Amino acid sequence: MLFDLPSHDTLYAALLARDPAYDGRAYVCVSSTGVFCRLTCPARKPKSENCTFFASIGDCIEAGYRACKRCHPMAPAAESDPAIAALLSALDERPDIRWSERHVAQMGFDLSTVRRSFKRQFGMTFLEMARQRRLREGFEALSSGEKVIDAQHSASFESPSAFRAAFARLLGCAPADLHQGGLLCADWITSPLGDLIAVSSASHLHLLEFVERKALPRELSRLRDFAKGDLGLGRYAPTDQVEAELRMFFAGKGAKFNIPLAFHGTPFTKDVWHALCDIPAGETRTYSELAKAMGRPAATRAVARANGANQIALLVPCHRVLGADGALTGYGGGLWRKQKLIEIERQYTKGRAHDPS
Repeated sequence: MLFDLPSHDTLYAALLARDPAYDGRAYVCVSSTGVFCRLTCPARKPKSENCTFFASIGDCIEAGYRACKRCHPMAPAAESDPAIAALLSALDERPDIRWSERHVAQMGFDLSTVRRSFKRQFGMTFLEMARQRRLREGFEALSSGEKVIDAQHSASFESPSAFRAAFARLLGCAPADLHQGGLLCADWITSPLGDLIAVSSASHLHLLEFVERKALPRELSRLRDFAKGDLGLGRYAPTDQVEAELRMFFAGKGAKFNIPLAFHGTPFTKDVWHALCDIPAGETRTYSELAKAMGRPAATRAVARANGANQIALLVPCHRVLGADGALTGYGGGLWRKQKLIEIERQYTKGRAHDPS
């Protein structure tokens, strides 16, 4: 896992040196290209600020990165399992196929065996991997200004209705409803814990959510209403800033975010979100402790509801709030992400402990 790896600087030096000692033990995700590589990759070396390091291929895939075609980081897993090798090869060779269980069965593979193999190696099923790739390619095509029909073909959807339905599930609207630019702009960014949708205006970040969060379509609909329909594709400076600051955060170089945030909620809800931002990285609170800190000790349940309504993940750290017994509870991005975030942030607690100031 990320927090068990050597420091970012150590791993970046190993990347520059193509140190074989880290082969299979660490991988680098490059935000400028969207690919992940072995540290021994012969490709031109990226800048340090564009690199995030992980201990497993599964973490790289969950973060939305594609395997490098020069160093083939997924090759060892494929070599150890003929089914994985055949399916990964087919996925690359036939991007036009809308993969289903029928296609897997037609290749002669047992569905349950394939599902277990991919889950074990990559943390997701083959069909989940294929669907994520298609949706991202469609979103990127639209963001670059392509027509809906061209984006549909780029994403390998057989019909406009299927493409519209997939987009509606993700973003809560048809792709044709998302024009280029607008008062608010939505863009797709990657993180070590998975792909996110960021929505910003020219001056503030309004939303940051993991793409599979069930509440995302509803949240985007509210922002569309707020902007009187003027929500489009693209990015403003706050999206660039959050992408850069997230890289620093996951690299262990800083837990402070300086992006101006736009909160959309009741006065009480906004107070809860401000209180969340006051919890230092590496520390946690219970819902009742948060309510007491706000001077509202009887409002524990209301605080919990406001916590769950947060639509700016990571920056408004609702993951730092636990149940009364210290258990992980109620995180829209998934409890596994909440656990990883708490573990990652422990490095910042250690840093404060050794800070002589």
